[in-house]
Amino acid sequence: MRNLGNLHQFLGITAKYTKDGMLLQQTQYAENILLQAGMQNSKEVATPTSIKTVNTSDSSSFSNPTLYRQLVGAFQYLTLTRPDITYAVNKACQHMHNPTDQNFDALKQILRYICGTTHYGLPITGSSMVLLSYADFDWAGDQ
Repeated sequence: MRNLGNLHQFLGITAKYTKDGMLLQQTQYAENILLQAGMQNSKEVATPTSIKTVNTSDSSSFSNPTLYRQLVGAFQYLTLTRPDITYAVNKACQHMHNPTDQNFDALKQILRYICGTTHYGLPITGSSMVLLSYADFDWAGDQ
C-alpha cells in the first residue's frame, strides 16, 4: 500500500480542501442531471419543494415514466453531498411506480433549485469531540 496524496475526486465526488476542513461536492454531476433533463438554463428557485399542496388524484399519468425514474435515481445519488434536497427526493421516490404530470412538475422544482445551487456541497470539519465507551466485562454478574 502506498500514499497517493490528498483525495481530489472519488466516484464523481470532488473534495476541495479549505482552512476548516473539506468540502465534498458533485457540481459536474448536478450539471449533467440538468443537461439530461434539458433544464440547464431554467429559472432558479429558492427551495426544492413547492409551497402548494399537490393533489395527484386529479392528474394524468406522466407520458415518460422512465425519464422520471432516471431523474429520481440521479437525485438519490446527488443526496450524498446535498442533504438539502433529501426531503424533496424522498417525496419524489414515493411516486416512482406511477408518476403523474404533477409529480413531474415537482421534479422540475427540484431541478430549478439545483440549477441555482450546483456549487453547494457537504462540509466536513474537524472537531475536538472525544469518543468514550463503557463496557460491562463481568457480564452483569452472571455466572
